[in-house]
Amino acid sequence: MTGVRVLLVVCLLLAVFALTGCAAQGNPYEKVPNEQDYTAGFWRGLWHGIIAPITFIISLFSDTVNMYEVHNNGNWYNLGFILGLSISMGGGGVGAGRRHR
Repeated sequence: MTGVRVLLVVCLLLAVFALTGCAAQGNPYEKVPNEQDYTAGFWRGLWHGIIAPITFIISLFSDTVNMYEVHNNGNWYNLGFILGLSISMGGGGVGAGRRHR
């Protein structure tokens, strides 16, 4: 049984390291004028949507972390954010795999 406990601890540590690697940070470009180099597009919106549950928890305890990117390019960022959020929250595909008898 000790082998199972060691494996469980290793898996738990890997999960913690993976989650801390995904943690959101403050936006250093918040006060910078909206320039093309700093705007978040579809891919950043997708990533921000995927890490949104973690970002939300961090934002409860920190004033420097926001849920939403300040500089975004509009609709493409919004689409990515919503898709990422649906991926992280289970989306609509949870019930699609179930079979009714």
